Amino acid sequence: MIRETRPDVLITDIKMPFMDGLALSGLVSKEIPNTKIIIISGYDDFEYARQAIRIGVEQYLLKPITKVTLIKALGEVSEKINSEREQESYMERFRSEVQEYEQFSRRRFFEEIVTGQLSVEEIYEKANQQGIAIHAQSYNILMYSITARHGQQGDSAVSEALQEAHDGLTHFFMMYPEYLMFRWNIQTYAVLIKAGHGQMEELTGRCLDTIRMHVLPIESRAEWHVAIGEETTRLSGLPACFDEVSRIYACRHLLDGRNVLTRENTLALMECEQEGSLKNIDMSQFDPSVLRRFLENGQSDELDNFIDEYIGKTHGAAISRLFCQYLMLNVRFTAIAYLESLGYEQKEFIDDFPNVQLAARGLTDVELKEYIRSILARAFELKEKKSKNQSKTVILQALEYIDRNFTDETISLKEVAGYVNVSANYFSAVFSQEMQQTFVEYLTGKRMERAKELLRGSDLRSAEVAARVGYKDPHYFSFVFRKTQGCTPRDYRAAANAKH
Repeated sequence: MIRETRPDVLITDIKMPFMDGLALSGLVSKEIPNTKIIIISGYDDFEYARQAIRIGVEQYLLKPITKVTLIKALGEVSEKINSEREQESYMERFRSEVQEYEQFSRRRFFEEIVTGQLSVEEIYEKANQQGIAIHAQSYNILMYSITARHGQQGDSAVSEALQEAHDGLTHFFMMYPEYLMFRWNIQTYAVLIKAGHGQMEELTGRCLDTIRMHVLPIESRAEWHVAIGEETTRLSGLPACFDEVSRIYACRHLLDGRNVLTRENTLALMECEQEGSLKNIDMSQFDPSVLRRFLENGQSDELDNFIDEYIGKTHGAAISRLFCQYLMLNVRFTAIAYLESLGYEQKEFIDDFPNVQLAARGLTDVELKEYIRSILARAFELKEKKSKNQSKTVILQALEYIDRNFTDETISLKEVAGYVNVSANYFSAVFSQEMQQTFVEYLTGKRMERAKELLRGSDLRSAEVAARVGYKDPHYFSFVFRKTQGCTPRDYRAAANAKH
């Protein structure tokens, strides 16, 4: 019955047939630790009481027991249960609020892993610090993005639908310990899949099916891509796994219409049976729209992978002069048209482009890649400069709004994003990137600093301070204050007064 009902309170005698009360209490404490135990005993023996204390029994009552004594004991236990539940609800709320911070922290941890900055021992150490279970028999990395289709970026209904999809996926990945999700950049997420023996295919399939399910309702208005890496059995193999999935993911710009990318279905882009020949080249991949799509949706850290796949592997062979000129002009004119669409004039960048006359002597694939890279790198530099200026404007407007309204309990990331006229998902990414802390961290920090000012410089009660900094529930305010400042509001005030 205890296992089925999981009671809040168990009242048991010590002397019972089959199993005594202390043995029963020990089992219950181990299996259902939240159950409060009251032992009733006719034995005035300190050894029984000592064992009860060790087990964690709440009350030890000696017979005969009066009604008043039992009611008093139950009242005390009831208060403790209510207090613990209140604390748990506060902790759940706090965990929910800092979830965004945890994702930001994990992003940095993930970057250190996949760029090879950490040894295996350091990975385990940092994982323990962040409460991440990292050990598994095998690992893989999956990258995905869900973005508005061209021409629908400013549609509020589309932004809301995309946010709903992202929130649903975040919730899914947080539910299952086999997945660790990280935001890689503003548009891209990465998922580290941790599998037991023979589980990787099933876990990868479940992950892919869930992404499809969340995209399906908005597929006509959104573009989505998933890249799946190659499984590795060692943590030390994750940098190579990430390099491979990044290469695969970069192929989304070249394989228009393909949503799921793997090593198998992108391999054709890497192979050229006749070195230096146009015979086996799919000329459709050199369509200017491919370059334009990459400039619009790609990231600068994808440049090398994209260029490798864009012009193919020719193993250092000399390339036809005509083909060189075609590619060089294609890249040059596409970059010029794109930068002009951003509002730049040619005089602001044209001198930074290498001279197209280089093709007159014929180029090797290495030289051609370097030519293309220099143009695209400059285009990305100017694109990111424009984006950074826009982001700074967004952040400045957001900070002003937060400074005016941080004492309003209802203020939220979504509300601020709406004020600066961007999607909540984009605002969250930009805010973390520009401020090096999340929206929730910044908001909580503002509130705590104001609370400390009021505690130091006024006689307001803690509940009044809570209300003035955006917390209707004074108990939750005290909980957050203690979590973030390391002491209670009362202790902080006492310490501040002692200094003066």
